[in-house]
Amino acid sequence: MDATIPAAAHAAAGHLSFVDFFWMADPVVKAVMVVLLVGSVGVWAVVVEKMARGRRLRRAVAAFGAALGDGRGVDPGQSPFARNVLVAAARELAFDPADESLGERRMRVERAARRAGFDQLKPLELGLPFLATVSSAGPFIGLFGTVWGIMNSFSAIAASQDTSLAVVAPGIAEALFATALGLIAAVPAVIAYNRYATSLRRLQGEVSAAVERLGGELVHRRAAAHRMAA
Repeated sequence: MDATIPAAAHAAAGHLSFVDFFWMADPVVKAVMVVLLVGSVGVWAVVVEKMARGRRLRRAVAAFGAALGDGRGVDPGQSPFARNVLVAAARELAFDPADESLGERRMRVERAARRAGFDQLKPLELGLPFLATVSSAGPFIGLFGTVWGIMNSFSAIAASQDTSLAVVAPGIAEALFATALGLIAAVPAVIAYNRYATSLRRLQGEVSAAVERLGGELVHRRAAAHRMAA
């Protein structure tokens, strides 16, 4: 049974739903609509995943920085983030060349701890390229569907030798629907990309600041222990 028959019946009755627009569309425009719908679903999947993962990492980084700022010391069991940063810093601190200055040792410890901290933030980078792709390509994919639908409308005019609205309306409707789907996919992707890219940069800054405090504390504590032992 032809799937366009129900859509045509609705069109004749003056009622068209989004499903009718899809079934009435040209195969190329249908493919465009499917691509945009999949992209929109993917965008929201990334948003939901980033909300949960980002909340945990923000809390872990904030607790790590607060513990250092208060002088309480960081408990490695408070989060995987704290454990990995402290393990990396302790590993570098244990390497103790005799000819290394205090400043060089501190830089080495901070570099290792910062790298470990940034590694814990890498999951927040996942999905950002996809959001950027959808935000930039979505409107153009929708525009392609729009142009194709309008071309179909002109073809219908040429074939029927009739310029009435009933002839051109279906092609124009599917063209505008493709444009709308492109915007529906692209606008949330732009907003989400900007938000999570900004959040990631802010977290990286907080990690760098916390690591500087950690490096200074560990190195000076180690130096004091050596002086007491001597």
